[in-house]
Amino acid sequence: MLASTVRLLYMEASLACQRQPKRRTPRTRMTPIAHFRNWTRGLRSSLETDTLATEEARRKARRFMMWFDHEFVRIPWSNFAQVAPGVYRSNQPTRKRLERYAAMGIKTVLFLRAPTKAPPYLQAQAYCEELGLTLVARSLAARSAPSRDILLSLIEVFPTLEKPFLMHCKSGADRASFASAVWLLTQEGASVDEARKMLSPRFIHLKWTKTGILDYILDAYDLRNTRAPIGFADWVATEYDPDALQAGFDNKVPLA
Repeated sequence: MLASTVRLLYMEASLACQRQPKRRTPRTRMTPIAHFRNWTRGLRSSLETDTLATEEARRKARRFMMWFDHEFVRIPWSNFAQVAPGVYRSNQPTRKRLERYAAMGIKTVLFLRAPTKAPPYLQAQAYCEELGLTLVARSLAARSAPSRDILLSLIEVFPTLEKPFLMHCKSGADRASFASAVWLLTQEGASVDEARKMLSPRFIHLKWTKTGILDYILDAYDLRNTRAPIGFADWVATEYDPDALQAGFDNKVPLA
């Protein structure tokens, strides 16, 4: 009896649901900007590749680099400069520009972006191999304080690089600026004031943005150094605290 009652109630509920008019979900109208973003996401996805083994993959990588890695900006603009004798910096060079650098004697390329299976690194690998250049990768971030291990790894690799060498990130504005400053401090015995010149609007480094953390790190070292002299490498190895510096920068805490 109970089972029959339950079945009857279930059937009535089902019929009631069927008799109710269906509610149409209102369609949201996409704005032109939303359409464009969807289109670019789809195009970017279609051009991503983790290999250059085929001509089709190489074609995709070239298009990805041109439009999504902004190589079209880097064709007329190199952000190239000398850091010290035999040491140069720039944005990520095109193939033709890398050929010119090789012709002027560059032997090593220090890649400061993430060495992942993506077009920026894959192309750098392929071009350096074709031109007989040594490629070394040390990944830095532009908008966050590097870990102690990453910074020490950068400092430790510097003396091993055969000169003349070129260091580059994507735009040559932030990571290349910071690495150049670290080179001057650790390899050339430069003052912090001299090193700071590498972090300059001249290279499109804007310290009032999130990339200002890189300036904040140098400022923290400079302040510590005025109390008692200590080499930058030693400071990084023994006192550098990236989490505390990042928190101080994010919260606009004056260094003291």
